[in-house]
Amino acid sequence: MSASPELRDPAARVLVVDDEDSITQLVSTVLRYEGFEVQCAGDGRSAVKQARAFRPDLVVLDVMLPDWDGFEVYRRLSSEAPVPVLFLTARDAPADRVHGLTLGADDYVGKPFSLEELVARVRAVLRRTRGEPAGGSLRYADLVMDDEAHEVRRGERLIDLTPTEYHLLRYLLTNAGRVVSKAQILDHVWRYDFNGDASVVETYISYLRKKLDRAGEPPLIQTVRGFGYAIRLPRE
Repeated sequence: MSASPELRDPAARVLVVDDEDSITQLVSTVLRYEGFEVQCAGDGRSAVKQARAFRPDLVVLDVMLPDWDGFEVYRRLSSEAPVPVLFLTARDAPADRVHGLTLGADDYVGKPFSLEELVARVRAVLRRTRGEPAGGSLRYADLVMDDEAHEVRRGERLIDLTPTEYHLLRYLLTNAGRVVSKAQILDHVWRYDFNGDASVVETYISYLRKKLDRAGEPPLIQTVRGFGYAIRLPRE
């Protein structure tokens, strides 16, 4: 597999957590070849300890670990310092995937996987979470996104968003009033095909709605059946 010099980012740190040595060695070797700084851990306790010192930009995290499961590791990591997580696991049941995304994980890759796909997904998550903001503010109705402060407010209420939720909302706000399709959202927010699975868009739209809308407030994200979604006030 050839490296992509224009996409190399030596400063990007990735922590790979898996109890199978063959997988950690293979993944870490490929990621280092692609220009990442990599450390590995074989269990949940080691992962949490290494994350404190290494301060990774992304964690590739197996769900099946010998001590804590990956979901518990993610909770512990997030409680100390939010960090993007890509779950890597043999579990491919929809319930596990939904559970990981519900916790706020940024992506989910099932074993077996191709190394090219894994690298592409790692880059996609890092682009979403480490991309430079454009600066200034985006506004619609009483919703304000301040890129410099990296804050979102509706009225006086501060809204806490994950990196993926932030970038999804930003894309909707930059197209306020216009309908964007699921395919467009995948392309601009996730930046890869996602194997044709658009359900992740529906999942994150649902997360945003729960955080943006409160009782008595008009819903801001509208579904246009057969077309996609739009930030706009509901018609009377």
